[in-house]
Amino acid sequence: MLAPLAPDPDLGPGTYPDALAGTVLPARPSGGYSAPLAAAVPDERPKGDADRALSAAARARVADGFATATGRAYARDWSAFTAWCATHGRTPLPATAETLAEYVTHLAATPTRKGTLPAPSTVERALACIQSRHKLAGTTADARPARLALRAYRRQCADAGQRTRKAPPAELEALRKMLDATAPDTLAGLRDRAALVLGFALMGRRSELAALNIADVTLTPDGLEVFIGRSKTDQDAHGETVPLPYGSHAETCPVRVVQAWTAALATYGVTSGPLLRGVDRHGRLTGTTGAAGKAVTRMSGHGLNLLVRRAAVRANLPNAEAFSAHSLRAGGATAAAKAGAPVSAIARHGRWSEKSPVVHGYIRTADKWRDNPMRGVGL
Repeated sequence: MLAPLAPDPDLGPGTYPDALAGTVLPARPSGGYSAPLAAAVPDERPKGDADRALSAAARARVADGFATATGRAYARDWSAFTAWCATHGRTPLPATAETLAEYVTHLAATPTRKGTLPAPSTVERALACIQSRHKLAGTTADARPARLALRAYRRQCADAGQRTRKAPPAELEALRKMLDATAPDTLAGLRDRAALVLGFALMGRRSELAALNIADVTLTPDGLEVFIGRSKTDQDAHGETVPLPYGSHAETCPVRVVQAWTAALATYGVTSGPLLRGVDRHGRLTGTTGAAGKAVTRMSGHGLNLLVRRAAVRANLPNAEAFSAHSLRAGGATAAAKAGAPVSAIARHGRWSEKSPVVHGYIRTADKWRDNPMRGVGL
């Protein structure tokens, strides 16, 4: 059964992202359909055109096919674009090449809520949203002039010394320091150690880690098999099993740290449900007797970001405040590249496309010192 679409905290209480139309939908009255997904695909067909009819249930399915985070971002981007078009007397769908170029120019000159100009990647996402909306409507948008404008903006940002902000990779030495600073004899510490090592060894996205259940982790003679039910590159939810071999060191061995955590869960009688779950401020497992609150709480992506950042701060790592759950994913990939793993193996293990520029970026990071042409020239 499909889970109802959650309210978008960035849009305010009682509002939901409209994945296809991009408008913000008010929550349905109590007693109505629990998730307003049926309204996410507007019914704009001519009356009596049965071939173009789309039922409420079908519209809900289509809307739910969007990745949640992508759907929220695209909803905001499309809403902003249509509002701009209304203000400037332009048509959002179908949009002309001139409209798209003007909009990119507008975005590149408009400060964000933080008072800074947007990153080029933010402008590119907005343009991708508009093109996606046109594709869903059965038409195309000529974005060639807009992309030339975006290229000019990238150059402007580069000339101004702006760099893309990225979470620093938690490479192996950083991972060891974070684990050393995380208590192995507390419930929260055992959970945090499992999350840190799993994130690194799986090259896991935070959404993948948050979605793991105890049943998704299977012990085999060779190590752990971790089932990833759905990922950013597997929106059809075929699922994939990722093997994690035994590590050479007990503190960083994914098998041992996960076993320690699941053994701790078992002492509470917990053998199913979320793998990474909440621990209250008194060190008690959520959903168990005496814990604050009655519900079992699965760790969220935001919670995993905080977990990693706090571990980095405890370990006194440089730029610790910039660490996030993505640091584990980047660190695992970078460590594998430094160990000589081929790009195809890294991409497959981390669930990237083999042609992904992200993967090749990790390879370049590993190679820039190992294959440096100035090494050994006698400087």
